[in-house]
Amino acid sequence: MVLVTWLGVSLMLPIPNRLLAPLLSEFPTLLQQLISTGFSVVLLTYLIMPHLTQLFRKWLYPVP
Repeated sequence: MVLVTWLGVSLMLPIPNRLLAPLLSEFPTLLQQLISTGFSVVLLTYLIMPHLTQLFRKWLYPVP
């Protein structure tokens, strides 16, 4: 599961950075990071990881 999570994070991380950077440029750095990481966590939890888990289900949950 660690490898699948790492794959999801590495593929997804540039997306919020590029989408949110122009919108958050006037905010303080800490607030930018909080919003960006919060957006990333929501994307990973509800959009990316369910698809990756389904894609790698045979490897993640092998039948004994």
